[in-house]
Amino acid sequence: MAIKIFIVDDHYMVIEGIHSLLQNEKNIEWMGHATNAASCLAFLQQQKPDVILMDINLPDKSGIDLCKEVKDKYPAIAVLGLSTFNQQSFIEKMIASGASGYVLKNATQEELMEGIETVVKGKQFLSFDAALALRKTDTQNNMPVITRREKEVLELIADGMTNNEIAQKLFISSTTVDTHRKNLLAKFEAKNIAALIKVAVQMHMIE
Repeated sequence: MAIKIFIVDDHYMVIEGIHSLLQNEKNIEWMGHATNAASCLAFLQQQKPDVILMDINLPDKSGIDLCKEVKDKYPAIAVLGLSTFNQQSFIEKMIASGASGYVLKNATQEELMEGIETVVKGKQFLSFDAALALRKTDTQNNMPVITRREKEVLELIADGMTNNEIAQKLFISSTTVDTHRKNLLAKFEAKNIAALIKVAVQMHMIE
């Protein structure tokens, strides 16, 4: 199955550049692009890509806010942050908003493909320069970065709630809860819920 890719960026040169990098990749299906947040959200009402390459600076809304909105509405879509900035704060905010990874616009074709293939499997990916920026001040090695919503779901799972009970409490569908549950298992590299809770407690992410 080809990986469906959509890009949100307000610079046509960036869009064309990434398109030319990916157009000969056999396992990539190019779904198109949006140049602002509004047209991205309108597109997602009609079609669902597997991965969105999302610029942080958009004319009508920050990519960080757009990422959060997309992940709240469509948690199964992986978002790969795309930026010229490698400041730690930008990377952390994008990940906290639900992005599965962060790639700088100077990334190579191989790095971009690796990022796409990694996040589509539910894992996190940081391009070399982005990882370097985080590592400089990273004091919590190996600790997974989870979103606010994932933290809520994690705490309710630890309380012994079922998918349906969590869905009712958070006013989301049980399918969405299941997606969050799978993402948590992937991020914590846990084989089952018992292992997930054990690791989360050890990392002091839940009590």
